Amino acid sequence: MARARQPSQPIAKHPSGLRYTFRIVKIILSVALLLFTFGSSSAAEETSFKDVKVPSSKGKLVKGVLAFSDRDHAIEIHPAKGEPVIIPYTQIDKCSYEFTKRHRISEGSIATAPVGVGGVIMLTKSRSHWLEIDYQDQELPKIYVLRMDKGDYLKILDAVRDHTGKEAEILGNADKR
Repeated sequence: MARARQPSQPIAKHPSGLRYTFRIVKIILSVALLLFTFGSSSAAEETSFKDVKVPSSKGKLVKGVLAFSDRDHAIEIHPAKGEPVIIPYTQIDKCSYEFTKRHRISEGSIATAPVGVGGVIMLTKSRSHWLEIDYQDQELPKIYVLRMDKGDYLKILDAVRDHTGKEAEILGNADKR
């Protein structure tokens, strides 16, 4: 007994009348991938770090943003309060990295020392990571120092090397970094 052939289901069409076949979807995805790849590589890259502390006009450390702008070919430092500092890559002489350790002694830890908690806190040390940028501004040598976050300092040092082409000099004992 031969089976009668049933009429095939009509192929679903988009309201625009275009049939979505594997070949068409593959072409659309390939074109989209090419546009995304070449579009993102031609755009100027900017890397920024939000967890830095920069000196204010009064000499205190305030929150700031450190940005490496390939479009402007400059390091841009934007303090929370005050004017931004822009250092062109070509004017940078060198960059230096250093960390400092100090005991956590504050008014709060001294007040709680008799209880025991403050004594434990006073025995621990805090570590601060510093980036020093030596540059020329109108033929005058200048130095800008900023404090980096402990989670970002290695990324910032890599960004200095990648964007400026200068390796950050490590001051102090590099083995304990």
